[in-house]
Amino acid sequence: MRAYYYDNSIADQREAHDSGEPVSLMQLISLGVHYQCLSGSEEANLAAIDAICKVRNYKNRDDITISPTLLPNYEEKIKTFFAEHIHEDEEIRYILDGSGYFDVRDRCDRWVRIFVEKGDLLIVPAGIYHRFTLDTSNYIKAMRLFKEDPKWTPINRPEADTNKIHQAYIKSVGTSFC
Repeated sequence: MRAYYYDNSIADQREAHDSGEPVSLMQLISLGVHYQCLSGSEEANLAAIDAICKVRNYKNRDDITISPTLLPNYEEKIKTFFAEHIHEDEEIRYILDGSGYFDVRDRCDRWVRIFVEKGDLLIVPAGIYHRFTLDTSNYIKAMRLFKEDPKWTPINRPEADTNKIHQAYIKSVGTSFC
């Protein structure tokens, strides 16, 4: 995992967009973002996932493969994933193969880009504005974890600005540093 401020250029969203300004793990934690690298055997990594599921009350999981040849309606889905949105539940992803970027908003509404690759586990808190895109490899396979039945329901900005989950998230992290 590598995190940094997004450079906001108009280049292809799949490019690195590295501003040269790093973001530390502690900064991500202060935003409610949880990261863990699972670098053991497949069996050990799945045991770690099972333990996280138990602690966080996740009951279901599935795998998603995103690539132009493997995901139906690829172009439409990529646009949906990259639109700024929130969820009313955590978004938890364990990267099984490939790589991509999660972008999250910081307290000052700046984009933080998080590069994830095989072995990375990322938990994005409920209510935080975020988006996802592939990198230039155009391929990622991830395990998605859910508290209930598998669902992915984005609430896009600006509609989400008044959402009670988003408001609770803002209150929990504050904006006093801006």
